[in-house]
Amino acid sequence: MTQALRAVIYARFSTDMQRDASIDDQIRSCREHAARQGLEVVDVYSDKAISGASLMRSGIQKLLRDAQSNAFDVVLSEGLDRLSRNQADIASIYQKLQFRDVMIETVSEGVISEMHIGLKGTMNSLFIKDLAIKTHRGLKGRALAGKSAGGKAYGYQNVIHYDASGEPIRGDRKINPVEAAVVRRIFRDYAAGLSPKKIAEALNIEKVPAPAGSDWGTSTLHGNRERGTGILNNELYIGRQIWNRLAYVKDPDTGKRVSRLNPEADWVITDVPELQIIDQALWDAVRAHQSAMKVKDTDVPVWDRRRPRTLFSGLMTCGSCGGGFAKVSQTQFGCSRARNKGKAVCTNMATISQTELEALILDALQNNLMDPEALSVFCDEYAKERNRLQAAATNNRGALEKELIAVKRDHAKLIDAIIAGIPADQVKDRMQALDTRRTQLETDLTKEPAPSPIRIHPTMAETYRIKIGALIRQLQAPDGMLEAKEALRGLIERIILQPDPDTGRLTVHLQGALAALLALAFGAKTQKGLSVETQAVDIADELVLVAGVGFEPTTFRL
Repeated sequence: MTQALRAVIYARFSTDMQRDASIDDQIRSCREHAARQGLEVVDVYSDKAISGASLMRSGIQKLLRDAQSNAFDVVLSEGLDRLSRNQADIASIYQKLQFRDVMIETVSEGVISEMHIGLKGTMNSLFIKDLAIKTHRGLKGRALAGKSAGGKAYGYQNVIHYDASGEPIRGDRKINPVEAAVVRRIFRDYAAGLSPKKIAEALNIEKVPAPAGSDWGTSTLHGNRERGTGILNNELYIGRQIWNRLAYVKDPDTGKRVSRLNPEADWVITDVPELQIIDQALWDAVRAHQSAMKVKDTDVPVWDRRRPRTLFSGLMTCGSCGGGFAKVSQTQFGCSRARNKGKAVCTNMATISQTELEALILDALQNNLMDPEALSVFCDEYAKERNRLQAAATNNRGALEKELIAVKRDHAKLIDAIIAGIPADQVKDRMQALDTRRTQLETDLTKEPAPSPIRIHPTMAETYRIKIGALIRQLQAPDGMLEAKEALRGLIERIILQPDPDTGRLTVHLQGALAALLALAFGAKTQKGLSVETQAVDIADELVLVAGVGFEPTTFRL
């Protein structure tokens, strides 16, 4: 008797379904299908309230990782669109699973082949596009009628009415008196010359609830004038609704939405005088004050300023509140939240100069992060994990060999039965099935065995330091400065700046990005291809298999 194929179930419901029971329904349907097909369900993966247009889902990512260790033979789902609605993503999933000899089977389509991937993938992709067009058309109708077309601005609350049949009529709003008073206060204070930072700090000290339940910040108030973001730029406060000012597209690499400014001809502008909170005179005073504000020593409007691009911008984190560290003066870095939201949010007012921080971090990258002792620990743990995976592969091979013996034995018995006089027609189908399985098993067993653990060259740490030194020197070269900067930033996971309670000075914790550090040490290419040498060793995928292995943050006290 042949061993039952191991199956895993994948279930998902998207944000438009909003029903937890949907996951249970899908799993139950898949279990019933598995029982009919004689499949053994060994695990279940799921993603709740997540769109199928992106692969940035924890459940599907774990399924793909587990497939690498031959943990199952079949992926079972209610429909192909549960795995993904994106044409490129479903093709990628199919290719990865086929490479591991894992089948995809769905309750609605059966065993999935290249034809399903092409046709159903196209249909699912068109479904998403068609749904987006219809949704946009419906929202435009709401906007033209002066109703809410998505989201709720601060200062308002949604109102739900019901038609004659009892169905809810959505999109109506009314002014929230408490929040409207805060909006008027913000406009009056800003027109009187108070900065957004001071306004936000006062609101936080008084514990006035902010939009979305977070803290008040300067960007919440001033936003971006051109894009109409921020309380001071929301024209709904003067009874003028603007819809479709921004378009949102999904980045295929990150799965995150990115906003883009639409042409003004595409905007839908509607007068809604019943929603006016600010009088025209106060609005004009605020706009005039905004127009007069410029970034120091430039002609750039303050609402359109860009943060300075320094070597480690965006990588620094305040150890007290978790907020970002940014330029607070021409030479110093400090906690943004402490300065923009006040002491009610963060009290870390310590600063560090850009020159001192960059010198400290670059020295740490070159001399501390690739510590020989830490590298030795990593190599030992890596070897243990690879040995465990090798043992799992060996056990799987043993199971295949046992099954092959059984298949050959059953096939021989059928031949003996025919010789003994049993009509060949009675056993033909069974013989063909056994022969097909024998061929598949022999193919699986002749495949190349799993790769042996990588060998760590004794001079790897020294090689790493030499390459880091070359990158640091390249920062001074005009033709290679940008590439070197990106390569060095890629080696850092986080820089945490924690104030010392005794001295008041900052303690700097540097956390290296393990995969990038090892890739550089092995000679693998960085993001910008700055490696001098490359080897036919790709450790990026293997590193995710090593659980609990990494370098402790390198710590410096200033």
